[in-house]
Amino acid sequence: MPPDTGVCTDEVIRSYRAVGIDLQKEVHVDMVQNFSAYPRSWRWLLARPDSNIDHRRVPNLMVFFERKGQALRITSRIEDYSPGDLVTWDLGGGVPHIGIIVDQKSSVTGRYMVVHNIGQGPKMEDVIFNWKITGHYRYFGPSS
Repeated sequence: MPPDTGVCTDEVIRSYRAVGIDLQKEVHVDMVQNFSAYPRSWRWLLARPDSNIDHRRVPNLMVFFERKGQALRITSRIEDYSPGDLVTWDLGGGVPHIGIIVDQKSSVTGRYMVVHNIGQGPKMEDVIFNWKITGHYRYFGPSS
């Protein structure tokens, strides 16, 4: 996928690839081994794991980060969120979204920025509290 296209999950996958972690593979392997732990919503009606798409669904990433990383408290305190943390949101109507907090701060608010893609290409913006937060995670890669 070209770097200027894709969806929100692609930004997370690219971020991990940049530090040598193949999140696409990690998610797929866990789904193959633990398929019943993952959602099979009416939208997708999954019958089996699919290495081409498993990593591109926010609910799958949420389950993966809970299983293989750390699920952190959701708060309204900016100091509880750090660079590298993953945040998921409900954009309204049950539409999920995900972004990764980066180590650059907004010149206006002083808060860490979020890299995400909400349909207009990759963006780095101060949006952490723009939508209802549904998940807060840390993932450092596969255990040795």
